[in-house]
Amino acid sequence: MDLQRQNILFLTRTMGVGGTENVIIQLCEALKAKVNKIVVCSCGGVNVGILTKMGIKHCTIPDMGNKKPLEMIHTYIKVKGIIKEENITVIHAHHRMAALYAKLCAPEDIARIVNAHNTFLDKKRLTRYAYKNTNLIAVGETVKKNLTDFYGIPESKVSVIRNASWPFDGEIKEIDEIIKARKHGYILIGNIGRLSEQKGMSYFIEAAEIVRKTHPETRFYIIGDGEERKQLEHQVEEKDMEDFVIFLGYRSDIQNAISQLDFIVLSSLWEGLPLTPIEAYSVGRTVIGTAIEGTAEIIRNGVDGFLVEPKDPKAIAEKIIYLVENPEVKIRMDIEARKRYEEEFSFEKLANAYIGYYEGLKEC
Repeated sequence: MDLQRQNILFLTRTMGVGGTENVIIQLCEALKAKVNKIVVCSCGGVNVGILTKMGIKHCTIPDMGNKKPLEMIHTYIKVKGIIKEENITVIHAHHRMAALYAKLCAPEDIARIVNAHNTFLDKKRLTRYAYKNTNLIAVGETVKKNLTDFYGIPESKVSVIRNASWPFDGEIKEIDEIIKARKHGYILIGNIGRLSEQKGMSYFIEAAEIVRKTHPETRFYIIGDGEERKQLEHQVEEKDMEDFVIFLGYRSDIQNAISQLDFIVLSSLWEGLPLTPIEAYSVGRTVIGTAIEGTAEIIRNGVDGFLVEPKDPKAIAEKIIYLVENPEVKIRMDIEARKRYEEEFSFEKLANAYIGYYEGLKEC
């Protein structure tokens, strides 16, 4: 495929906060100088401003998660009109409903690509229909396995391009809550993610309670926001740990925040290929993560982090205590984490992989 002739439409549900949105922004950066035009379609979100700064056009459409018939018809008409007005030649969908709309709206002469960002165990018929005769990219081997095992898609039809992280520019912007704790000589441990059931933050809080009994010099930071925030804050209050577990809320400067912490915990219950450990590795920080598919693709147990069983705060606490009591091990793992990022998860690696993938597509 001749990239200079292509007008690409990235079609997704939202440009809010999340790994999918991050990948779209990275793709815009990787491809904007090599293609004729890029347009992003979503129902909006905080990352639209980033697209504007990049010179990428954003078209607002209704929320594709709305399954009401009249809303779906409205969305169909809107997407179809954008495809025609922008003379789109490639649609790259980043959501299952986006893949469905791409299939329904795109003429046969338009190439269709779908990124699968997570694992699912539902909507089998819809997913198989939406993905039929589409170029499929999984963000990790776990996601590919989900597509082949549960949805019955042939392995040969699914390529894998792993998620990546931007390089950190190294400019530290001090976060007051963290700097104050650092001045007291505390050891600082973070957990980053949407405050939802998936991220298992309640187990992180339980682990913090265990650690506090023997290591009161530690402090725990939860970075993110979401539907479980009040519930988690109540959990901390009940344990009288408000000075021990601190909520920093949503932050857009994740690498900057991680670089001011000592190491990271990822307590997720399920993942596709999570960005948090990759972002941690990009600034040379060790990660303790749950041994779930996706996370286990990134963390090499005992090399650049530790893997523990999910829903096991005692196991999380044991590894935290081990790193606190063996700082030389953490330093060695930090070095390995940075090397892991450079070799496997750098933005440059992602950009080259996607450019090569696009160039390898046949013209429709």
